[in-house]
Amino acid sequence: MARSRAGNLPLELTSFVGRRREIAEGRQALAGSRMLTLVGVGGVGKTRLALRIAAEMSQDFRDGRWMVDLSPLPEGGLLTETVAAAVGCPRRDLDSLAGYLHDKRSLLVLDNCEHLPGPCAALAGDLLAMAPELRVLATSRQALRVAGERVLDVPPLTVPEAAGTSAEDALRNEAVRLFEDRAAAVVHDFTVNDANCAAVVRLCRRLDGIPLAIELAAVRVQVLSVEQILKRLDDRFRLLTTGPTTAPARQKTLRALLDWSYDLCSEEERRLWERLSVFSGGCCLDAAEAVCSGDGIAREHVLDLVARLVDKSIVRRRRKDAAVRFEMLDTLSEYGAERLAASGRDVALRRRHRDWCRDLAVRSEAEWFGEHQMDWLACLVQEQGNVRAALEFCLDEPGEAGAALEIAAAMWSHRLSWSSPSEGHLWLERALARAPEACAVRAKALWVDAWLVLLRGDGGAAGPLLEECRALAERFGDEAELAGVAHVTGFAALQAGEFARAFALLEDALARRRALGEWGHAWVVLYQLAMAAVLTEDRRATELCEEALKTARGAEAEWSVSYALWAAALDRRRRGAQRQAVTMMRESLRLKLRCNDHLGLAQGVEALAWILADGERYEQAAQMLGAAHMLWRSIGTSLSGLRHLAGAHERCESCLREHLREGTYRAAFDRGRGLTLDQVAAFALNDRPETAGRGRRPGSDPASVLTRREREIAELVARGLSNKEIAETLVISQRTAECHVENILRKLNFTSRSQVAKSWAGQVVRGSRESRSGSC
Repeated sequence: MARSRAGNLPLELTSFVGRRREIAEGRQALAGSRMLTLVGVGGVGKTRLALRIAAEMSQDFRDGRWMVDLSPLPEGGLLTETVAAAVGCPRRDLDSLAGYLHDKRSLLVLDNCEHLPGPCAALAGDLLAMAPELRVLATSRQALRVAGERVLDVPPLTVPEAAGTSAEDALRNEAVRLFEDRAAAVVHDFTVNDANCAAVVRLCRRLDGIPLAIELAAVRVQVLSVEQILKRLDDRFRLLTTGPTTAPARQKTLRALLDWSYDLCSEEERRLWERLSVFSGGCCLDAAEAVCSGDGIAREHVLDLVARLVDKSIVRRRRKDAAVRFEMLDTLSEYGAERLAASGRDVALRRRHRDWCRDLAVRSEAEWFGEHQMDWLACLVQEQGNVRAALEFCLDEPGEAGAALEIAAAMWSHRLSWSSPSEGHLWLERALARAPEACAVRAKALWVDAWLVLLRGDGGAAGPLLEECRALAERFGDEAELAGVAHVTGFAALQAGEFARAFALLEDALARRRALGEWGHAWVVLYQLAMAAVLTEDRRATELCEEALKTARGAEAEWSVSYALWAAALDRRRRGAQRQAVTMMRESLRLKLRCNDHLGLAQGVEALAWILADGERYEQAAQMLGAAHMLWRSIGTSLSGLRHLAGAHERCESCLREHLREGTYRAAFDRGRGLTLDQVAAFALNDRPETAGRGRRPGSDPASVLTRREREIAELVARGLSNKEIAETLVISQRTAECHVENILRKLNFTSRSQVAKSWAGQVVRGSRESRSGSC
């Protein structure tokens, strides 16, 4: 009798880390419905979470909480008997079990249902229909589809979003805390500190925040340092092999756990799992259909198979604005890649993936100058991981380097898809070295590479590239690449401050581009001509600026509009219309922020400083120059290599030093240099120097400056949730969550999430004290 009232929940032998949100949601779901299924990938901690939810609900189930581990059952024939034995029912048939549970307020925990989804669903449905006081909590890779079932997705543990965080900030994340706890169990004095924090964070991120993988890795600190574990992690399936002796066989090694999941899939599902591993950073359905269909998988079946893998928690569905993407944890993807390689089909699949990426790059280049410019930019940023993976394949696989040249050269129109101009240059440099054959594709890659190194301010490196490009273009009589040479050579002259030569070359390039009908290329040349005219105060400046702005707006190409506004703002400055110049430059900066164009942002902030100096707002201009200095350095570009801008910069600096005392100038410059990107944006757009770089009044209420939604998000940040988890909790897009967090940091003048957490914790304590004092 005592057993029937208490239940049979096992004692926890190790500490329970994190999962506050999931525990709360699970308890709430069981309070409002009679069946809850926890679903998630193997090793994510569904069983521990189920046991913790059950343990915390002891007052809700007076007749006991019963756990039934179904993993040993090979098939469903013994399911009812196993459950009856676990709850103490003397007879083992369904009617007797239902009768036994009929008047008992009990919780039945059915653990590991994934290999018996049909029998488990049938039994749960029957028992819930015949025992009105019963609640069922199940764990499975997929939902059981029982009437009235609530499903709670169990995500991996939270991991730090960046490796450069402090130990204090890192330990606010569940994965890091779990690693520290389990490592300390084998090395008693182990702690996460500033010396090992970066390695621990990278390790937890590499392991996707999967609790089982983290626990297996933590055991290794007995013989390896965290850094050594990281180095061996490329072979993670051999490294992570020492689970507790009391654990089920499949949980003693990471490979055994994934083998279990793989074996539960159908043959078609296994093939798709393997093929999806060629994607990096996920994919949309169209991409999965294009790359993964054929050879045993019909294109029209891909959607259904993807849905089935989502149901089994192998693939995760992520909504990105209006689109849906599918992705796998790195651990699952690596397992799929290993299986794909063993099948001998990996090279063929990677070629198909390469072809898909090449088609994407070619289409983006063809359509970049138009109303979908920002859409293409967002798309390529989103597919950055896939493009990189395709390029890496081309450069590693013999005979494929020419395709890498095509892809990387086509990306000239969306250089923001790279992390910086330097990244694009490095890809082209590697591809040019591996594909030395003379051809038109090489010629194009050479002028694109020259353009990218010029954006870095490295005019010396551009010269040899342009010389080889011209020789190839003339040899093949390729008018498009001859136009490219003329264009980039003119841009090089512009950057060198050789304005007369730049004008001649750019005018020739403009005529060539227009003759070829390359309107996007032609607009870029037109903009650079307008820039040259403005910077030299040429009489044609206004006409060229207005034409560039009108053309970009006519094409509805917003990114291009941002650059045309930059030139037009400087033309207004040249003509003495300072107020209009400021307004236009800020409009340009708003567009650049939308597309995350840091190079354009640096250029805009720099020019805004010149305009403010002209308006005798010297201290603000000095602070803006400092902010521009920070931005130039952040993207690896130096004004010393951009002579067309360096001259105006030097004149502005001389003006400011003339009108400000040295100490005042240096203090303002240093304030600007110390701003974060968000603070630079706020300062540049709002023109409120009295608030930029300064905090709230000490002791002021942080909640008072936030909106209701921002206060809600600040509380979730304080609880340790990542942007992705905040988005899922509030059912908003991840980008929206990111914007809110950025606004919170800016409004509170904080630079890290840990500051929000500390501030919010203090606010909660103060609120609690005020509440207690008010009740006395």
